[in-house]
Amino acid sequence: MPENTELESTARIARDLIRFDTTNYGEGRSTGETEAAEYLGSLLEAMGLDTEYVDAAPGRTSVFARVPGANADKPALVVHGHTDVVPADPANWTVDPFAGEIRDGLLWGRGAVDMKNMDAMIVTALEDVLGAGRQPARDLIIAFFSDEENGGVFGSHHVVDTRPDLFEGATEAISEVGGYSVHLNGQRAYLLQTGEKALVWVRLVARGTAAHGSRVIRNNAVTKLAQAVATLGQQEWPVELTATTTQLVAELGRLMNVDPEKVGPDAVVLSTGSAAGFILATLRTTTNPTLLKAGYKHNVIPDVAEALIDIRTLPGEEDAVLARVRELVGDDIEVVVMHRDVGLENSFDGPLVDAMVGTLHAHDPGAEVLPYLLSGGTDNKALSKLGIKGYGFAPLQLPPDMDFPGMFHGVDERVPLDALVFGRRVLGDLFVNY
Repeated sequence: MPENTELESTARIARDLIRFDTTNYGEGRSTGETEAAEYLGSLLEAMGLDTEYVDAAPGRTSVFARVPGANADKPALVVHGHTDVVPADPANWTVDPFAGEIRDGLLWGRGAVDMKNMDAMIVTALEDVLGAGRQPARDLIIAFFSDEENGGVFGSHHVVDTRPDLFEGATEAISEVGGYSVHLNGQRAYLLQTGEKALVWVRLVARGTAAHGSRVIRNNAVTKLAQAVATLGQQEWPVELTATTTQLVAELGRLMNVDPEKVGPDAVVLSTGSAAGFILATLRTTTNPTLLKAGYKHNVIPDVAEALIDIRTLPGEEDAVLARVRELVGDDIEVVVMHRDVGLENSFDGPLVDAMVGTLHAHDPGAEVLPYLLSGGTDNKALSKLGIKGYGFAPLQLPPDMDFPGMFHGVDERVPLDALVFGRRVLGDLFVNY
């Protein structure tokens, strides 16, 4: 699509957001989110809304607005997104990851699905409601957080801890990684996120003897670390079903004509194809090595070697898994917890769930809507400290051949333009009717 062609506003806003490089490198290192927050704030202000900015650190800005609802007696709903993205190496991409390129009916770029698309859908859904002279059914608290990709230390957790007043009267929230479609045995179904795994990020530290690279050194820090990393990376954690995954596996078995009792949960999930990308990891704990750091010269044995391990446990299993990790790596390896956060699980019922399911059915009659547990995490973790129940509902109707889970933190991240329009309309109807 040529640059001068008129873009639908959701795609245009998402494209503009992608062009703000808001890369989050973790551990407090970031290019910053202030410009993106101010851009979103200007769009909210153009609708006549009052905005408030919260800076957790220089350049780490979150923005908020409260939209008055038609019924002040109803509890408020938090509708939130984040503006930071994980790093992207342009050498590996087909397009410039920060150019916001439109190609083949898709918007390409870092953040196209995680989650600048949802940020844009929130804004344009609000524009549709307020521009038509209508009100949401209840107060909406619009929040665009910084630092989600670092666990919200300079974003949602900071705001919840220092400005809980911004969420006054709220009992529920919706955000990313839910409400998107998958194709199961030729039938479209939507995965509505009702919970998420717990998060434990650890650093492994191995210490040894520094020496010339030609010597025989049994106490080699790199060797000890490598053994520990391989042990955790290859660990086969057992399947443990929660209430959510028990229900999901049963529903998947029905749709895929597979008997979970005969083949087991893994086989049921794998039968779904690309949909398994997120679901498979929700059946068990995962311990994935993500970064290695050691040494400074080819012929020098270093005395310290370190690795980062991304641990995701089922809700409530954090302490037990951490204890098992320490057993697996042994006493020679120091395990330092860098960040941890709770798991969440809500039942697949209640007025908000009914409203989300009903709205999806209104826009896609006959489609299945299934609950699922997110293998990753969202800013709903921070909001849970205020007693706010969070769900993943960034509705997208996607083509059958799209590996949507593979887009998250992947190369050539992209989203169909018509899916953005679908999400805008679904969100707008939810705002008015719930």
